[in-house]
Amino acid sequence: MKLIHCPVNGPRPLQEFHFGGEVREMPDPRESTDEQWADYVFHRAGGPAVKREWWYHVPSGVWFIAERDNRTDEFLQTYLYGKSSSNE
Repeated sequence: MKLIHCPVNGPRPLQEFHFGGEVREMPDPRESTDEQWADYVFHRAGGPAVKREWWYHVPSGVWFIAERDNRTDEFLQTYLYGKSSSNE
């Protein structure tokens, strides 16, 4: 069974989580051009690398960030938004 470390609840089975997409900076909707907004909505950097991603722990309702190597599907660390690491 694959486990993911929830920064609030500790190691939990993968089935308890939902993927929320890559962490990306959103342009200001009031100031961005249509082209900038379309680029944000439709274009992703999907190459193989370590990615910062949003994940949601369904039973506890906690959103957090995971750094995951999408080549190996290995979770390197997880932490709450605004924190730098789950190891602190």
